[in-house]
Amino acid sequence: MEEQQKEIVFTYRQTEQIEPVQLRYERDLPPCMLRREEPVFDSAEEEDYLAPWRSAIAPPEKVRRENRWGVRLFVGLSLLIGLVCLGVGIWYVGQYGWALPGDQYAQDGGEPPDGDEYYWDRGEISAEATTITRYPVGGLARLELSPAEGRAPLEPGEVYEKVHLSVVTVLGARHKYSSVGTGVIFSEDGYILTNYHVISGCESCDVWVKGPTGAESPYEAQLVGYDAAQDLAVLKVKASGLLPAEFGVSDSLQVGDTCYAIGNPLGLDLRNTFTNGIISAASRTVEVDGVNMMLLQTNTALNSGNSGGPLINEYGQVVGINTIKMMSEYDTIEGLGFAIPTSQAERWVNELVMYGQLEPLVALGVEVLAVDRRFPDGFHGLLLVQAVEEGRSADLAGIRRGDYIVAFNDQEVSTVDEIFVIRRWLSVGDEVPIRIYRNGEYLDLTMTMQVE
Repeated sequence: MEEQQKEIVFTYRQTEQIEPVQLRYERDLPPCMLRREEPVFDSAEEEDYLAPWRSAIAPPEKVRRENRWGVRLFVGLSLLIGLVCLGVGIWYVGQYGWALPGDQYAQDGGEPPDGDEYYWDRGEISAEATTITRYPVGGLARLELSPAEGRAPLEPGEVYEKVHLSVVTVLGARHKYSSVGTGVIFSEDGYILTNYHVISGCESCDVWVKGPTGAESPYEAQLVGYDAAQDLAVLKVKASGLLPAEFGVSDSLQVGDTCYAIGNPLGLDLRNTFTNGIISAASRTVEVDGVNMMLLQTNTALNSGNSGGPLINEYGQVVGINTIKMMSEYDTIEGLGFAIPTSQAERWVNELVMYGQLEPLVALGVEVLAVDRRFPDGFHGLLLVQAVEEGRSADLAGIRRGDYIVAFNDQEVSTVDEIFVIRRWLSVGDEVPIRIYRNGEYLDLTMTMQVE
């Protein structure tokens, strides 16, 4: 008598124990499972009972072999994709190096700068001479600011539509590398404002201008004038009927105001990128390469290629020219971008158009400290004189250490920034009234402005 083949079936019963209890029993193996052929059923009930076993007729070895090849294929594709990504990353670093946000793309990459953990990065001012063809100075173009009082804020899309045709791509050609930056049209006959570091050391410069249809047209640009310390440059292209941007008054900005930027982050592939943020500080004095600059601070995303582009208010007015960003050697610092305020740039741009360079800045020859002190008459004079430079304007006017400056050029002042705002409209040789508080009395003096 042939031994009846049995199948072993394992079932699990949930108990209060951590591990389930395994029960074992035997039952007769269906005859159809003893041969590799399609079973014949005596009844529909038998077919339903044996249906789960039909999938087991095929040899299991073949299924396992197909699964092994699938795993191998998946692993191979994953490795291939990883190698491709690694290669792209190595190429990217080789192309761009540590150029953020300096707008300079060295062919051999570069190394991060030594020094402090963080630093101000506006791009390197090239030691090589800027040999871009010069355009005659004395043009009639003027940068003019328009107030925004009484206007309704625009939607973000409306801001972009209003400004983007006035934003251009600036391409500078140097001996070993090229630069990519952004510029803003401020005259319909082709005057364009940008950062000087975008075109410093360049032998030539091209500007790509968008037309009404969005198509871009290249123009050879000529250099009208520049100032390396203030990081401003004015270019000129031979074109007419361009759409100039509207420039607003940056002095009216407050912390928390909405702002936007349009530029070319990381070069040409992402040009005309539109980002938004807020004004983080309406007046921030920072020292960059030994030059004190009073700038707008914003958390709007600014990256390499944004330099020279517009910082825009919620009314679609340009209120700043994006220039620098705080960087770190060890970590990525985000949300610390800075722009030159239009209320400062207005005079400088017009001087560059007229003379090709800036008039010398004036200096007071005095160091002051903001303090909170109330005078007997209730006036808060917050500028305490800390030091006076011998032979400079303040010294010659009779200002001494310990004096309080309460008015400058007939305007009450209580902060250093207010002094900066007044100073930018003064010229060498101007005689400026200044009021001080000393030993319980006010004194009215006159300062003759000297070159900084």
